[in-house]
Amino acid sequence: MKTIIDQDISKVKALRKMKGNALALLGVAVLLFIIAIYFKIPMLQAFSEAAMVGGIADWFAVVALFRHPMGIPIWHTAIIPTKKNEIGENLGNFVSEEFLNREKLEIKLEEFNFATKASEWLSQNENANKIANVVAVNIIPGILKTIKDEDIKRFIQVQFKEKLEAINFGDWIALALEPLHKGNVKDELLTNVLEVMSNELTNNKDLIRKKVKQSTPFLSFGLADKSISEGIFNGLQEFLNEAKKPQSEIRVKIDEYVYDFLEKVKNSEEMRIKINNMILSFAGKKEVQDYINGIWDEIKLSINNDLNKGDESSIKNNIANVIQVFGNGLKEDSVMIDKINNFIKNDVLSILLNNKKVIGDLISSTVKSWDGKEVSEKLELEIGKDLQYIRINGTLVGGIIGLVIYGVEQLYHYFVV
Repeated sequence: MKTIIDQDISKVKALRKMKGNALALLGVAVLLFIIAIYFKIPMLQAFSEAAMVGGIADWFAVVALFRHPMGIPIWHTAIIPTKKNEIGENLGNFVSEEFLNREKLEIKLEEFNFATKASEWLSQNENANKIANVVAVNIIPGILKTIKDEDIKRFIQVQFKEKLEAINFGDWIALALEPLHKGNVKDELLTNVLEVMSNELTNNKDLIRKKVKQSTPFLSFGLADKSISEGIFNGLQEFLNEAKKPQSEIRVKIDEYVYDFLEKVKNSEEMRIKINNMILSFAGKKEVQDYINGIWDEIKLSINNDLNKGDESSIKNNIANVIQVFGNGLKEDSVMIDKINNFIKNDVLSILLNNKKVIGDLISSTVKSWDGKEVSEKLELEIGKDLQYIRINGTLVGGIIGLVIYGVEQLYHYFVV
């Protein structure tokens, strides 16, 4: 695909080529005139004289549109740069009056059937990929560069805090612990916990001995270490074994404690406030805040890494798939097609018609704001190539007319004089 600069270069080359062709043809007319004068050929002289006049006159007319011919400020030349404001105003009025006409637009909209054509265009894989590529290459990276990371992180933190404050964690915990009041769930859970503690105690018997040894006086020479550690270990193990028995006094006290805690969580507003405050204070810690801030950095990094994959980008391909699915779905939904067409025909059309003066003024003010010389050069680049045919035709038609006049003159002299 050519870039804009490449297109401008090709247009400049094409314009120069056509100017060269028109000038060359005028040069041929001059050469023929010299030959006709030298060899005294009246017919050729008539042709070449008229061709030169036609070519030069049309050269003047074409150049006068864009600039002063040969830099001479002749009256009514350089029409586009000097009449730019009037052209802009007339163009704005023309568009608002001729194009923004309800009857004409309604007919065109009926014929065009925008929704159907749009659905067919979107359902094609190539077109869906074009849109997705624009979004993935230009829009998303542009948004990521425009927004400030600090603002996004602050927004996430505020939202996170507001959502936490809106949650009653006491109710959640009470609801989650409600099954412990019923059946054997509480007893089974407590037994499992005690069993795990008992196993961990056995597995860490050597560690207990080591800790006891570190805490006993040096002068005991380790004589008390073994008995103390064994006493601690056996005492804890007996406690846990006793607690495992459903009817033991220890188990009853643990059950009472668990029951009281569940009742407080379920019915005590003070307990719920404490739970909420504990969780909120935890969420306010620096480590948690750093983690929250890192969420945006991770999201942004993941998006950029995915977009850098080009055609393999999951984001781009998902956007293309969504667009294509939407197009296919729209094609089969006649009700939605009618709604879209009616929306464009009624609402959008009304907006355009109600603001047609604004649109006309916008076109007029936009053209007026342009630099006259720049506008002239741009228009010449766009249409100057075709205008050179006027010069070419002027040279050829002028020569033919010269021959016709010469022929009429000869007939007059032959039959009348």
